[in-house]
Amino acid sequence: MERKQIELSPEVRKALEQFIKTGVRSVRLVNRAKIILALDNSEGRKAQTQDAICKSVGVSRQTVINARHDFLLAGNISDFLQRKKRETPPVEPKITGELEARIIALACSEVPIGYARWTLRLLAEKCVELQYSDSMSHMSISRLLKKRNLNLI
Repeated sequence: MERKQIELSPEVRKALEQFIKTGVRSVRLVNRAKIILALDNSEGRKAQTQDAICKSVGVSRQTVINARHDFLLAGNISDFLQRKKRETPPVEPKITGELEARIIALACSEVPIGYARWTLRLLAEKCVELQYSDSMSHMSISRLLKKRNLNLI
């Protein structure tokens, strides 16, 4: 199986060199540009070996393989030198403002019969029981109360 060689046009090579030398950039992206420049076979250049690139750039062999693969798949150089867009949105926080107010009100309310005080686990169980949320962690309640500097527990 023959591997496809990377041959950069003078414009692309100049763009990569400019990318490395100017501006404040992510080290990951600068390393990717250095890897592609080291793999370039255009204009009589001989591509470096993967081991030599690993040592000179300071990355693993898999990083070299991934950068080469991504470059060959990228439509243009600007797509290659940008971070990938997130495919899924970040997870929404479970505790919203309304739920936060309910939890604080619950923590300030009367303690259930048989208990001396509210515990984090008891608050979490009560939130689920009252159907404020389908599930609740005692650590989420702890973070909420610490964030609000409430020493109710």
